[in-house]
Amino acid sequence: MTYFSDFQISEPIKRAIKDMGFEEPSPIQEKAIPVILEGGDVIGQAQTGTGKTAAFGIPVIDKVTEERYVQALILTPTRELAIQVSGELQKLSAHKRIRTMPIYGGQSIGHQIKALKQGVQVVIGTPGRILDHIRRKTLQLNKVHTIVLDEADEMLDMGFVDDIESILREVKGARQTLLFSATMPPAIKKLSRRYMTTPKTVTINKGEVTAPSIDQLYYKVLERNKIDSLCRIIDSEEVDLGILFCRTKKGVAELTEALQARGYLADGLHGDLTQSQRDAVMKKFRDSSIEFLIATDVAARGIDVDNVTHVINYDIPQDPESYVHRIGRTGRAGRKGLALTLVTPREMKHLRSIEQEIKMAIPSQDVPTIEDVVEKQQSSWKKLVHDTIDTGGKEFELFKPLVQEVLADHSPEDVVAALLKMNFSNDSAAEEAGYNFGETGGAKGMVRFFINVGRNVNMSPKILIEEISELVGIPGKAIGRIDIFENFTFVEVPEDVAPFVYEALRYSRINGARVNLEPAKPRPKRDNRTPRPTKARSS
Repeated sequence: MTYFSDFQISEPIKRAIKDMGFEEPSPIQEKAIPVILEGGDVIGQAQTGTGKTAAFGIPVIDKVTEERYVQALILTPTRELAIQVSGELQKLSAHKRIRTMPIYGGQSIGHQIKALKQGVQVVIGTPGRILDHIRRKTLQLNKVHTIVLDEADEMLDMGFVDDIESILREVKGARQTLLFSATMPPAIKKLSRRYMTTPKTVTINKGEVTAPSIDQLYYKVLERNKIDSLCRIIDSEEVDLGILFCRTKKGVAELTEALQARGYLADGLHGDLTQSQRDAVMKKFRDSSIEFLIATDVAARGIDVDNVTHVINYDIPQDPESYVHRIGRTGRAGRKGLALTLVTPREMKHLRSIEQEIKMAIPSQDVPTIEDVVEKQQSSWKKLVHDTIDTGGKEFELFKPLVQEVLADHSPEDVVAALLKMNFSNDSAAEEAGYNFGETGGAKGMVRFFINVGRNVNMSPKILIEEISELVGIPGKAIGRIDIFENFTFVEVPEDVAPFVYEALRYSRINGARVNLEPAKPRPKRDNRTPRPTKARSS
């Protein structure tokens, strides 16, 4: 086992680390710190929440002297991350007389110029504002010995590549360049080849990132009932603070509006917000004025809030790296965290690729029923009713005539139950209804579907069973009769999974051919003209 006391770092830094309550380094710290201390260029592949700030921060602060000029420059994608990194470096430099300073857009440049003139050893900032200072000649980089690119892939995704290259060209002479990135796309590799000298690479594997303190689950949901399913899920969970991820800015806006309309304490974070709007949303999240922060991957960059209990992937992430990156925002500092993913039938293959990459099967759970939610929420609803009665007020008098009229026709128990149902059931009837496929000619308890391809695309029962089984997560033996003809196919599936089969296979591909799936019409009575299937399978 490695301890921070084993590293070749100065006593003031060791004391600061001890003050912060740390003894054992995280995997990225254990691997990166000794390599960075050697003085060469280093590439570190690690996600947010793995301790990478201290992985580069400890060697940087150890190397910086108390002379009053800029010696280290750290570039970050967002203002939020710049402030966070600066705060961590201040703690690490508690026993050294050095000054760290975050520089970002949205803050008075005059204030920043004044602070820089007073003497700063470590500058942390966003590329745009750093470049602004360089052009104004208010930031001198001629004596910088260390440059850190933190969350490099995020900076490139946000369009900072030209700014970063301009900054790197400004730093003349011998320098140590440290690049930290969650993923290593070609653009990052190109940047490292151009501006780094024989860098050593430090990586931590997925198992070390996906910490055991994060429990993971996924829910199979229908696209048409997705918001209702989400409400059931969050109503049955004890969420202190949750981050909900959407794929697009539009998705964030729509989900924020939908949750706020249902009375949830939620707000959205997306790329179109001004810095002051973003700060206002983050302040509400940090002080728990809102329970749910809804964000895109881009907008969530740099968010580092320790007490997030739930990360919910409302939209499944685009790639396994993003999945690991997202769920790392919960379960921080040894706390318990829960990562939940909503998966529509058409996204099941996507989920399987994530499982393959992180080398673990994510367990599934059924969306809670209205009964589950009522049982879970009873105590909080009871408290809400008591609190409302206790606060009372003159508004009570407004309702009393109506109360007397209703009580004249119904028992008090029925009236209270009706009011609770009106107030707390999230359109449950609509969700329970799901799809109504009508009479399809299937066996009892089965729904029969028509598929517009058959022997002409080499369809076989085995191929169809495997496709349905993989997409819907049901055993092959649950699938009923399959009739394959030259240009079309019929298949029967159990009623309870029929909606998932419908959403999964509709407009999908089988054997490379785009297919359409529709509820079958009832079977005509067989006569001599009815074509016979070439292959059949019965349940």
